[in-house]
Amino acid sequence: MTQPRPPWAGTKPPRLADDSPGFLAAIGQGWATRQVPAPVDPAAAKAAADHRERLSAALPGETIVLAAGGAKNRNGDADYAFRADSDFVWATSCQVEGSILVMTPRPGGHDAVLYMPPPARPGERDFFASAAYGELWVGPSAGLDDWSSALDLPVRARESYTEPSSFVSGAVAASDLRMIKDDWEIGQLRAAIDATVDGFAAVAAEVPRAMTDGLGERWLQGTFDRHARTFGNGPGYSTIVGSGPHAPILHWVRCDGPILPGETLLLDMGVEARSLYTADVTRTLPVGGGFTPAQRQVHDLVEASHRAGMAQVRPGARYSDFHFASMEVLARGLADWGLLGVSVDEALAPTGQQHRRYIVCGVGHHLGLDVHDCGASVYDNYHGADLREGMVLTVEPGIYFHAHDETVPPELRGIGVRIEDDLLVTATGHEVLSGALPIDAAGLEKWAAR
Repeated sequence: MTQPRPPWAGTKPPRLADDSPGFLAAIGQGWATRQVPAPVDPAAAKAAADHRERLSAALPGETIVLAAGGAKNRNGDADYAFRADSDFVWATSCQVEGSILVMTPRPGGHDAVLYMPPPARPGERDFFASAAYGELWVGPSAGLDDWSSALDLPVRARESYTEPSSFVSGAVAASDLRMIKDDWEIGQLRAAIDATVDGFAAVAAEVPRAMTDGLGERWLQGTFDRHARTFGNGPGYSTIVGSGPHAPILHWVRCDGPILPGETLLLDMGVEARSLYTADVTRTLPVGGGFTPAQRQVHDLVEASHRAGMAQVRPGARYSDFHFASMEVLARGLADWGLLGVSVDEALAPTGQQHRRYIVCGVGHHLGLDVHDCGASVYDNYHGADLREGMVLTVEPGIYFHAHDETVPPELRGIGVRIEDDLLVTATGHEVLSGALPIDAAGLEKWAAR
């Protein structure tokens, strides 16, 4: 049977649907009103208000601007999932793309206003035309008044924002202030770290299947990322799963190799909470049983270095103390193995550093909203400063003997070991927030076997 010809057959093509008067009339009516609360934890809003007070005190008389940012393009017309700027989240507890916080000076402090793109609702063209803010694309969203009530902060439409004639970015000051975590932030980090420990268990349970079924590193990476997405916002950084010769590669995020029996498996993973505070934990496991004597030798040295570094984490210690303590243990061990070619004193001197061939990275960093937190701070306020109560940082020494490194004996080539824990600086020392995971080789063997 011949199909009837459409009315426009033989003529120019019809208008696109979003230009059609009939479509515009139909799409703009017949929608029920839906009330959606702003997704704000009252405790988070209170913490953000306190953070703004601290930022105000740090920059008196300055107009301060912090922006949430926008989604980054992935390819073509596809963007990566939006993740708000950390300084902006610290000062607002808001994660809405395109928002801007402006803090205007006044006697005794600042007045803060949050400018936010309003949701595009029925009757507005962007309701169906904007993939970023149209509710047909992103679902029902809280309105500006809802956000204002939840944040206890004036919230105005983004189009009413006029850039101040002069202002400062609050990023550097916020980076310094973010080094000291308040009780709410520490609670968020505890939750993220606890979820990460559970994620390690989920990954360990899948190691036999990943090995025997040929699913490989990517299966384990996907296992953790699914766990992080289920129990948090997602992974706090690209999950590292390195088996065998991939274990010494510092940022092995391709994860496209097999899980090799009898080799080490390096797992560097962290859950980012929905508040965007992240964990950062590393363990190195034996695959298919226990560590070999060579693997155990390397792991024991890294463990000794790790314990030496953690012992230096306390109020009043220089930030660099744990780094030097860890490095000295590694240098002495490598010298004992005949791998340095110079004395330990020569290696540890600023003009030496031969041991760094096997650990070119640092052995720790601040942790919080960013996995490498407070990155905008200058040297004197970061590496050159003293540790203070309320700081959270990682200690993560390692040894990385690459498979093609001819300076090490054949039995050591391809062994990579890193141990990383998240520590809270307390009034009297430190607390290992990730201490539920063992760090000694025997303990890891038993844990993995479970």
